[in-house]
Amino acid sequence: MECSGPIQVMWDPKLIGYDFGRDHPLAPIRVDLTMRLAREFGVLDAPNVRVAAAAPADERTLLLLHQAEFLAAVRRAGEDPSQVDLYRGLGTGDVPTFAGMYDASALVVGQSVAAAEVVWSGEVSHAVNIAGGLHHAMAHTASGFCVFNDVALGIARLLELGATRVAYVDVDVHHGDGTQALFWDDPRVLTISLHESGRYLFPGTGFPDEIGGPGAEGRAVNVALPPATDDARWLRAFDAVVPPLLRAFSPEVLVTQHGCDSHVNDPLAHLALTVDGQRTSYRRLHELAHEVAGGRWLATGGGGYDLVGVVPRAWTHLLAEACGVPIDPETATAPGWQAHVKSLGGTPPARMTDGSAAAFVPWDGGDPDDPLDSTVLATRAAVFPRHGLTA
Repeated sequence: MECSGPIQVMWDPKLIGYDFGRDHPLAPIRVDLTMRLAREFGVLDAPNVRVAAAAPADERTLLLLHQAEFLAAVRRAGEDPSQVDLYRGLGTGDVPTFAGMYDASALVVGQSVAAAEVVWSGEVSHAVNIAGGLHHAMAHTASGFCVFNDVALGIARLLELGATRVAYVDVDVHHGDGTQALFWDDPRVLTISLHESGRYLFPGTGFPDEIGGPGAEGRAVNVALPPATDDARWLRAFDAVVPPLLRAFSPEVLVTQHGCDSHVNDPLAHLALTVDGQRTSYRRLHELAHEVAGGRWLATGGGGYDLVGVVPRAWTHLLAEACGVPIDPETATAPGWQAHVKSLGGTPPARMTDGSAAAFVPWDGGDPDDPLDSTVLATRAAVFPRHGLTA
């Protein structure tokens, strides 16, 4: 989908400082490789695209959602990584402490909050922070590789600026539990998460009966997918849930989280999407942003642990889609980028496709005896009537 309006890509090389250390799955090289690939394709050189860096989020911004005691604990951990705080999730295998942790985490938040501000003001139509999407962080604790919840703070800033309806769609393979929890009682925010079922995967939540707190029933939506769900079935589930709910909610802004750990090669999960299926979801969400939110779209990254084979291609497609210069999936990966990957000892993928057609059968009412359809039917039954829709 082409875009003629201004687009802002948030990027600061210092973002690779969000680094839990050698051998941690969330390696910052995945973000660096993405930006290198996007630049070599010329995605960031389109005339309507500007690359900008924001300052780290200040304490006032972080306190929109996080507790003061938690901020103090993160600051202590960043100043002295030996000072772990397991009660607040700092110093675990998932969230090891590291020097500069507070500043590095606040810098990620700063990009998502600045992106929210320029989208809300109308200065740009879309904004992207691929280093963001840290959706597991809670008000009082770090979790799942996430210290501060940048994408939730971007939403909180939209609300502070006057938004009354913000929709959040999370396509990471893991349930967006932190973002859901932070807006559990807020009817202004619709959170939709499509993820591998918590029966099989961290964080063990995200079931259809999680629908939101008192006064916000139906504002939390969860599609808990069975393992081995592939492009066709994932896209069918998306088609059954996301477009009708977004149309009914009619958000002023669409915020999205694009963890690409749903890929069949991801080492930490069990879904079976391809880069082509993921690319299709980006295009569909872009279209929906224009259909339901006047084109106001804030997109973030998220998980993704096949650092060379998947993440750079997936998020380059995301950047290209948002910037209105989509890349033909049959295109070869850029030669300079390939050479750089080889210089690091990696094996670069040859093309921007995995060879999947990413075709699917649109939702047609569903088969309750089918594992995929049955979970979709449970989600629709739990929340659709609360939006005036037929389950």
